Amino acid sequence: MAKKSTINKNERRKQMAAKQAPKRRALGAIVKSVTATEEEKRAAQVALQKLPRNGAKTRIRNRCQMTGRSRGNLRAFGLSRIAFREMALQGLIPGVKKASW
Repeated sequence: MAKKSTINKNERRKQMAAKQAPKRRALGAIVKSVTATEEEKRAAQVALQKLPRNGAKTRIRNRCQMTGRSRGNLRAFGLSRIAFREMALQGLIPGVKKASW
């Protein structure tokens, strides 16, 4: 089980990223724009840099929904490899069974 503080920190990052997304998208469009002047692009770039780092979508970490483990996650199930294996062996995940050949 991951520390509660790291799980909470990641949740705060998710909320901040959702809140900041439209502003970041707009400023990014100005920076990438072909028609914008160099001064406008520079001003947009400076404004982007002044936004909080934790508002960036790339700062969000995928975590296991059961344990909070940050490594070895299966995106399709939202679980770590360990939790996935335990649940699959117990038959708690529909459509998944242990392979045997």
